[in-house]
Amino acid sequence: MRHRRKGRKLGRNPNHQRALLRNLASALFLTERDADGEPNKPKEKGRIITTIQKAKEVRPLVERCITIARKVLDQKAEAERLYTDAERNTDAWRSWRQSEEWREWNNAAAPVVAARRRALMLLGDKKAVKILFEEVAPRFADRDGGYTRILRLAKPRLGDAGTRVILEFVGKNDRVRKKAQRPVFDSDAPSPHAAPAAE
Repeated sequence: MRHRRKGRKLGRNPNHQRALLRNLASALFLTERDADGEPNKPKEKGRIITTIQKAKEVRPLVERCITIARKVLDQKAEAERLYTDAERNTDAWRSWRQSEEWREWNNAAAPVVAARRRALMLLGDKKAVKILFEEVAPRFADRDGGYTRILRLAKPRLGDAGTRVILEFVGKNDRVRKKAQRPVFDSDAPSPHAAPAAE
């Protein structure tokens, strides 16, 4: 019995489940890359099509990764500010390595490195982690959660008629609701015979 056992098995053993979720999450982040000249160029950035069960399982993993990257944005900016302009292995760079500024940079960069390692452990793809920290996380800097949405597609999957959905990042393809203008009727228009308002 699976009483109170969270999550879907998706017809796979536990190792296969983890591999599937990692690959789906990495695929979503990799759609953000500039794939000019690559054979598998994504049709739409920040969007993948999968089944509804897989999308509901991978969504918490994607959102957890974005939250990890968002939490270290300030330390990342501070580390970039403290880093030296000197070229590596020059005398100026070696003197910077022995200075107090290097210790400050090291203290600022340490949480960023730890967060990148944690994201790499969750995703298992270095390119996806790079895109996550450089492109996706800064985009959601002022948003507390809810980074993805699931949209159901009308046509089922061929073969087994599984419900297909779009899993995408919010912000790019958002629908904007416009407030309807109040209609003007003849009875609302001012009458030409009406007396002017007194001031």
